[in-house]
Amino acid sequence: MRVLKIAVIGAGHLGRIHIKCIGEVPNLDLVGFYDPDQERGRIIEEEFNVKYYSSFEELLALCEAVDIVTPTIYHHAMALKCLNAGKHVFIEKPIAANVSEAEEIVQLGIEKNLLIQVGHVERFNPAFQAINNTPLNPMFIEAHRLATFNPRGTDVSVVLDLMIHDLDLVLAMVNSPISNVYATGVSLISKTSDISNVRLEFENGAVANLTASRLSINPMRKLRLFQTDAYISMDFLDKKAQIVRLYESEPEGRSGQLMEFDTQIGKRFLEIEMPESPEVNAIRDELAAFVNSIINNEPSKVSGQDGLNALRLAYQIMDAIDQHHEKTKLFN
Repeated sequence: MRVLKIAVIGAGHLGRIHIKCIGEVPNLDLVGFYDPDQERGRIIEEEFNVKYYSSFEELLALCEAVDIVTPTIYHHAMALKCLNAGKHVFIEKPIAANVSEAEEIVQLGIEKNLLIQVGHVERFNPAFQAINNTPLNPMFIEAHRLATFNPRGTDVSVVLDLMIHDLDLVLAMVNSPISNVYATGVSLISKTSDISNVRLEFENGAVANLTASRLSINPMRKLRLFQTDAYISMDFLDKKAQIVRLYESEPEGRSGQLMEFDTQIGKRFLEIEMPESPEVNAIRDELAAFVNSIINNEPSKVSGQDGLNALRLAYQIMDAIDQHHEKTKLFN
């Protein structure tokens, strides 16, 4: 299998993590990285023994693919430069600062026949990976993503900062268009929403209720699915999943703990399964998936279109929050 030459653009907090993880990915050669902060660049160059380039254009000429880990406001410009130069692109979430920029990135990738993968890393979380082989048809989804305060990220709404992770997961699991969006948000320490609650209704009857906060004392990243044949719970912090199934008769070939009990409609059997969560590094695995998609000419695991869909929904939600605020003003 051939080795892919890649460059990293952006060496901030997350970029540094990407540089470290790339060194652990097979068939991936990190030719260097670029950051406008030369002092930071020299420090990371020495720490990881990876060449720092003060010229973005010089580095771009040396690679086949680019890992864009810049602040979101630069995603659009950097992605267009890389795609126009014929480079495959991995781009951190959100894919762009707004929907029109994201649409332009996705369209250019299609025109140039280049692969785009978006860094919605929870797709690679062990908790989500643990249910990979479980048929999913959720009719009710409940998500809580609560974080302790961190000044980093408060320049955007909590919907773009945190909730977008769960929006991507929900869209990946519910195969139906959205029919209605109801949302509210509260701004407490920033100019945008710091806490938000959203209800999404889908054409197939499914409903998703999502809450995100960056002002929590205790962090939480949980997602629960309810479907006709199972209740599925994922804890993205503990990296564990649980599947509960209800049967009318004792199941054969069960894989989990079985409990028997009487109900008003007869005897029922409850199976509780704790599927094994793989020991993985989610960032390393998403980068490995990016490389494998390019080398094997396979579709992206989290495509540019996926990133666009999540961003478009995030903006629908933020618009709904604004509309809710306008309505409440009328009654105050």
